[in-house]
Amino acid sequence: MRRTLGNSGIEVSALGVGCWAIGGLLWQGAQPLGWGEVDDDESIRALRRALELGVTFFDTADVYGAGHSERILGRAFAGHRDEVVIATKWGNTFDEATRQLTGRDATPEYLRAAVEGSLRRLGTDRIDLYQLHLNDLPIEDALGLVETLEDLVAAGKIRSYGWSTDFAERASAIASVGSHVAAIQHAMSVLEDSPEVLAVVEKHELASINRGPLAMGLLTGKYTRSSTLGADDVRGISPEWLAFFQDGRPAPEWLDRVAAVRDALTSDGRTLAQGALGWLWARSDRTIPIPGCRTVAQVEENAGALAKGPLPADAAALVTALLTR
Repeated sequence: MRRTLGNSGIEVSALGVGCWAIGGLLWQGAQPLGWGEVDDDESIRALRRALELGVTFFDTADVYGAGHSERILGRAFAGHRDEVVIATKWGNTFDEATRQLTGRDATPEYLRAAVEGSLRRLGTDRIDLYQLHLNDLPIEDALGLVETLEDLVAAGKIRSYGWSTDFAERASAIASVGSHVAAIQHAMSVLEDSPEVLAVVEKHELASINRGPLAMGLLTGKYTRSSTLGADDVRGISPEWLAFFQDGRPAPEWLDRVAAVRDALTSDGRTLAQGALGWLWARSDRTIPIPGCRTVAQVEENAGALAKGPLPADAAALVTALLTR
């Protein structure tokens, strides 16, 4: 299964890999914003295995691991750059040495500096998709960046751009103005549909890049009420915006919802994660889920969903019915 990023002509696999987790530690004061310690060698093996299995789209951000995720991605595909499509994001400021998030900057000047930083860490001469990483930035401020983004396209630094936002009005605003807008990244999963943003994406013929397609791990089936997450994991001390985990444990109400749809998602021999990805493909032919990974085994399971394709229409309808009761 293949997708095209909007009207950019950039073709990618219908499944991507989200690279937040492989960034490792990130903090805002004492609040963890990463996924804990990682094994860089295993991360590189996992990324390379994804490519072997037909996954060509890799999504990161400069702030993930305070630059570390981009560096790992660059190492993994050194010598194979033309075989992959790389998306990254900007807008958050950070200290690479302390791995601390320090603020945000939506100025054109910072945008130009951020591009150069990402190009250097990724070890590449261009970014295929460059995404604004400030979900709630005022529309006027975001549109003030379009001219600079178009200049970067003309200079060959980036090939296309988009916005990582869960607000339909923001997605619509940038899609209506930017000549090289190719995608909107937004939260979307079986547990968290996004009909308003998806409608904007379809109207403007953009790609829908789905972050959190496995609900931060809940849709892998490996978490129970007794599961606990570490204090260096963003799910261990959950920020306000993270609803799926509370006090370092999976939220019981969300576990119940997973249990309600498990049989429907796995009825044709898929794993739970594969069924969740199949539901997203059944939802729209513009969706590109980007589940994260830290191991080869996780990549192999997720990539296995490509062979199974979209969830059958009857199963997808049953999932929707079960969650709207």
